[in-house]
Order: sequence, then C-alpha cells, then structure tokens
Amino acid sequence: MPDLKFQQVDVFSSEPFKGNPVAVVIGADDLSDRKMADFAKWTNLSETTFLLKPTTPEADYRVRIFTGG
Repeated sequence: MPDLKFQQVDVFSSEPFKGNPVAVVIGADDLSDRKMADFAKWTNLSETTFLLKPTTPEADYRVRIFTGG
C-alpha cells in the first residue's frame, strides 16, 4: 500500500469526541477501487472518504466514500 496522507475527523457535532469519526484520505487519485475498499476496511470506521482531483472545471475536488464493511 502506498504512503497515504489521511486524517480522522469528527463530523456531525461541534463538540470533540461527540461526532461520527470519519477518515479523510488526501490525494487518493492513484488508488484503485479495491485499494480504497481495503483502506476503508483497515480504518474500521463507519466511513472513509477519498479526496480526488476534479473531473470538471467547475469543481474544486471530487470525493468518494467507502464503508468498512
């Protein structure tokens, strides 16, 4: 598995440790669907998001979301 930059963040709450933990993988453009699924399973979180380069000029980024199961 390549070195990946990722952060675990709390979403759906303004209070630390009260939200839903989600992994955010930065620069995931070189990952296959299989690698994204494997990484999502590895994080053992309800969701793992992958930030990708946009495919249209109007967008700032693209995101894919995988569950660990």
